[in-house]
Amino acid sequence: MTSCPCEQVTCVGGVDLWALLDDVKCQDLRNHRDNMEPCSCDTFVALPPATVGNRIIFGKNSDRPSDEVQEIVYFPRQSYEPGEKLQCTYIEIEQAEKTHAVVLSRPSWLWGAEMGANEFGVCIGNEAVWGKEEIDDKEALLGMDFVRLGLERADTAHGALDVIIGLLEKYGQGGNCMESPMSFTYHNSFLIADRKEAWILETAGQYWAAEKVDEGIKNISNNLSITTKIDREHPAMREYARTKGWWDGRKEFNFAAVYSYFNPSRSSSSGDRFCEGYKLLRKYKGNITAETMMEILSDKPSGINMEGGFMTTGSMVSILPQDPNQPCCHFFTGTPDPARSVFKPFIFVPEIEPFVRTASPLFGADDPVRLKPRFQTKPDRRHELHKKHEDAIMSMKTSQNDLLKKMKNLEKKKLEEVERFLKDGTIDSSGLTMLFANCVDEEMTLYE
Repeated sequence: MTSCPCEQVTCVGGVDLWALLDDVKCQDLRNHRDNMEPCSCDTFVALPPATVGNRIIFGKNSDRPSDEVQEIVYFPRQSYEPGEKLQCTYIEIEQAEKTHAVVLSRPSWLWGAEMGANEFGVCIGNEAVWGKEEIDDKEALLGMDFVRLGLERADTAHGALDVIIGLLEKYGQGGNCMESPMSFTYHNSFLIADRKEAWILETAGQYWAAEKVDEGIKNISNNLSITTKIDREHPAMREYARTKGWWDGRKEFNFAAVYSYFNPSRSSSSGDRFCEGYKLLRKYKGNITAETMMEILSDKPSGINMEGGFMTTGSMVSILPQDPNQPCCHFFTGTPDPARSVFKPFIFVPEIEPFVRTASPLFGADDPVRLKPRFQTKPDRRHELHKKHEDAIMSMKTSQNDLLKKMKNLEKKKLEEVERFLKDGTIDSSGLTMLFANCVDEEMTLYE
């Protein structure tokens, strides 16, 4: 049985902390208590020596409302004139002079992304987190906006960390994170990786802490996980906690313990997804490949592959070779439930055309996310692959057939093709331009 951080809050020292929430005025956490299901997402990274072949392996499940569509989109690099503005999901900010090419997996109603990568091999995934710091309902940048902005504006993991921190301090975080009149808000944590290293960034309002990961395995879920190893931090983070009475200024500073309602480092036997995810990483430690990361993301007994009102609506796995002569490869499902989806490969090369069959329809100025009050209606955002996959899953539920076997054989074939390409080391961009799109076509052929 899995649990989310909000459920663990009730059992710290036997004290019913929900009863204390009126005292701390944490309306968002009370709302989360009343709507328990929205507990979402896990992000993983494995670095040598935990991996095979001197690579970094990144993986993420995006757990979102079950009726939400996750699309896979590609945007090329672009230049902008000084003073140009950028419309994110809710607010307008200053545009950068240049943006990098990115591939994104995102809820189709918003501007940002749950996860993605850029042409330099930077990968980012984000998580919802809750804690003692109150959540502001004011519309600002969503955590998913930060993911895309970090990818578009930085060519290293550390650079993306700087981008997100700078934008957080300038514009703040906030706004409804669901396509619904019902408010669902949270703070954010991020796992950022490139060919050399990874960073965990965790936030509480405007305050933040970051931990550098040089080797081994790490995962993040829906709780603060940075404890005493803090490599960078908001300059006022500790003093703010002291003034709030959360830290006495004398004990060793533990970010998760100070800013959370419970200490994740003491809940290793609780069975929550954060701990279950780490157990799966540890199970494969020393032998982690893209394929084993896909197995982790597909695991249902642990709760990593979620089912129900909130479910895994999209998944991503990336191979980041430390050899700069080898390209990075990113696999996306673009469909719910990785155990019954196909991970399709993508490699950045010139001349990539916008994706058609994994891109949702556009509604322009009439989109309910643009009109105020927002989300009064919900249009059909399903892309072509999503519709075909949905029909295929229904067929699998009602009849015994070998479709799933064919899907996983296609996935295995693509993994083998990527491995041959990486070992060969030569880049034939003409053969890779349609790598992802062709795999989508092959998958859809199976459904016919």
